[in-house]
Amino acid sequence: MADDVADRRPQPSPEADLKHNAIGFVDALVIGINSTSPAYSLAAVIGPVVALVGIYAPGVILASFVPMLLIASAFFYLNKVDQDCGTTFSWVTRAMGPWAGWIGGWAIMMTGVLVVGSLADVAIGFGLLAVGLDSWADNAVVRQTLTVLLILVMTAVCVIGTEASARVQNVLILAQIACLLAFAVVAIYRVYAGTASLPSIEPKFSWLDPFGAGGAALTGGLLLGVFMYWGWESAVNLTEEVEDSASAPGRAGIWSTIVLLVSYLSVGIAVVAYAGPAFLAENAGEEEFIFGLLAGEVMGGWDWIVLLAVATSALASTQTTIIPSSRTALSMARRHALPSVFARIHPRFHTPHVATWAVAFVAILWYVVVNLISENALFDSLTALSLLIAFYYALTGLACAVYYRRHLTESVRNFFLIGVGPLVGAALLAWLLVESIGDMSDPANSYSGVSWFGLGPPLVIGIGIVLVGLIIMVARRLTSAEFWRERAGVCDPAMVRAGKKES
Repeated sequence: MADDVADRRPQPSPEADLKHNAIGFVDALVIGINSTSPAYSLAAVIGPVVALVGIYAPGVILASFVPMLLIASAFFYLNKVDQDCGTTFSWVTRAMGPWAGWIGGWAIMMTGVLVVGSLADVAIGFGLLAVGLDSWADNAVVRQTLTVLLILVMTAVCVIGTEASARVQNVLILAQIACLLAFAVVAIYRVYAGTASLPSIEPKFSWLDPFGAGGAALTGGLLLGVFMYWGWESAVNLTEEVEDSASAPGRAGIWSTIVLLVSYLSVGIAVVAYAGPAFLAENAGEEEFIFGLLAGEVMGGWDWIVLLAVATSALASTQTTIIPSSRTALSMARRHALPSVFARIHPRFHTPHVATWAVAFVAILWYVVVNLISENALFDSLTALSLLIAFYYALTGLACAVYYRRHLTESVRNFFLIGVGPLVGAALLAWLLVESIGDMSDPANSYSGVSWFGLGPPLVIGIGIVLVGLIIMVARRLTSAEFWRERAGVCDPAMVRAGKKES
């Protein structure tokens, strides 16, 4: 029975506890939104998406929201039966066994490693532009040095405590969302007023058709769309530290995706309408150029508002993106899936300080090495990141249906919200993953356009990460088999009833 499985799981010692009830629902919601880095995601992705699908970019943004909402439902219901900061790792282990759980946890940890450096780099770049230090932003040595320092500072904030992290996030999200919406409103107004300085076009409902471009362009655009929404589950990774841990983190994750949809559609439509698809496609790889230029074109002397929005967005996400990776490492170490050193909790701050610093240092190493290769390689690593995201989201959706499988026919609610919804979300992401792997096998489809071992760099990076994970997993199995004694189970009926009451 599932209860027996849960009882046999290695339990953390009292000194390994995170700080319970450290933050509330609103704090978790803010962290979930900020983890996606809305302004940065738009700056980094809107150009490439338009280059792929043209005026149908808003439709791709809308379509990408569907699997995100369905997977958010899976996170909500799985969190009800297991409030573990390891989220996907813990849930997949309970539903499908330790091997699947371990590789799911590895994927989450590696997403943080791949993206933290890029986020900090954008925060520094846009921050320097916002204060007029353009020459510093163009200097690679200065920029990369400041990026590394920023990662260290944000990591320190994460270690100091969840409350401190939440206070920082609350300030940053207000500035970010306000700046983005102000930009969107002014841009749309100038389009209809006929005062736009670029070849603008008036928005149409047909832009919301995600199938307008079709083919490889659609799958590529959807994969980038998944990257735009990725990060909302950071709220659920804090489940052990949030008040009302059985339901508040899951609700925060769902509402995060909805807030993001509104923000992304508003700004996405405004950008496409004001600049036109040709301009955006021509400058797809220059997120700083696109938003830097559009900020001045749309806002005039108030351009610093948009630049500051992107800077604060990336700054906030630099901090919050460390959370899922470090909490997953903590959870895996507590269950003996990783060395026990990663389970250490700071005696004063009650945060996983060893796991947090480990994620930061590996992320810094990745950022430095990839930059030595080329700036294009950094963008390719973000594309590879999307593969990992699609993988562990799909795995979570499948785990939800598998874990609740004996209860799906008890009610219409269970059947659709716990079974069909997560399965459809998982199927969409699995299809997207397979199609993207096929597209990425052709080097011509990569951002850099170069060939690594006859394949596109993003696919090579993704395969490399998976292979390293498999090697470490097998090595861990051979040296410490305790975690692998766990077996999959099914949901306890009492937990289903409790979930209904909480809903």
